[in-house]
Amino acid sequence: MRRTTLLLALGLLVMGMAPATAGIVARISNSRQVMQVYVDNRLAFTWPVSTARRGYVTPPGRYRVQRMHQMWHSRTYNMAPMPYSLFFHGGYAIHGTSAVGLLGRPASHGCIRLATGNARRLFGLVQSRGGGDVVVTY
Repeated sequence: MRRTTLLLALGLLVMGMAPATAGIVARISNSRQVMQVYVDNRLAFTWPVSTARRGYVTPPGRYRVQRMHQMWHSRTYNMAPMPYSLFFHGGYAIHGTSAVGLLGRPASHGCIRLATGNARRLFGLVQSRGGGDVVVTY
């Protein structure tokens, strides 16, 4: 039975029809300054975020979470704390912030900031599923 399932999955991949994957997807809209979190293809959360302010960029695209740190300190920006960091593209990460008054408008150097409690929840979801996807749109 297991071999049959493996062969079916391999056949679908070869034909370009990858089976739907369940998991965690964080969709971030640069224009709306909002993150929608999908769990198993169902919308679970909608949170305000801050992405890149003028002069900086939060790169649009589809990414996979590459590494996670419960607490990270930015070596680029004076060791600024980045709680519950999910790095998805080089030095770009989703992380918590204490500057919650700025959420809902561009304010970062390129990272995606959200309330620390929401960052903790997202971190836990990604950790429990062994990874997650990040989709950044304009």
